[in-house]
Amino acid sequence: MKILVCITNVPDTTAKISFTDGDTKFNKTGVTYICGPYDDYALSRAVELRDQLGGTVTVMNVGEADSEQVIRKCLAIGADDAIRVNCEPTDSYFVAEQIAVVAAQEKYDLILMGRESIDYNGGIVHGLVAQMLGIPSLSPVMKLEIDGNTAKMTREIEGGKEDIEASLPLVLGCQEPIAEWKIPNMRGIMTARTKPLRVLEPVGEGLTVTSKYELPAPKGACKMVSADEAEKLIDLLKNEAKVL
Repeated sequence: MKILVCITNVPDTTAKISFTDGDTKFNKTGVTYICGPYDDYALSRAVELRDQLGGTVTVMNVGEADSEQVIRKCLAIGADDAIRVNCEPTDSYFVAEQIAVVAAQEKYDLILMGRESIDYNGGIVHGLVAQMLGIPSLSPVMKLEIDGNTAKMTREIEGGKEDIEASLPLVLGCQEPIAEWKIPNMRGIMTARTKPLRVLEPVGEGLTVTSKYELPAPKGACKMVSADEAEKLIDLLKNEAKVL
């Protein structure tokens, strides 16, 4: 089985975020980057399926050279090789276009990625890739088994879960508990240094131009209202919070 896992290079959730150039660019100084947590689940399940069924796992990132440390970590976890499209991932359509071009050439049986990135949280790349390739897409997938040419899945839907089957090839957005995160061991770290990493040039140009970033407004002070002051609470909700 030939599996492609698409990963994002995103700021650690504990990082302090700031902007430069009149709030038009993200300030990367001092920010630690990680593989997107949902992508970690996708990669872990891909490695398990490869070990079970045979084949290869390729990780792919649309990003600049500073993402290669995260890519090497994915190789240490168990991916066989990697592809990096050398460009800034400006918007979801542009990223999906890069993935689709590579996937169309390489003919993967299964394309996995996280349900969404944790920076912009768009959650649409898997659907865009599938549309460009003319194959089905499902998300968020919580359980995945492969039986011959059929994928047996459980995905989250509004109000519950759904068991579904579909024929390969597929594009899937993954989330927990599809697999447990894997931690690179020493052997994996050493072998990752020699695994192939192809760098490709992008196709087309991004469509999005950022005019300005804004941090969320600071939280206001909490006002405590006594249980016997219902009228005061109603007045605050109506005239100050304006939710009534």
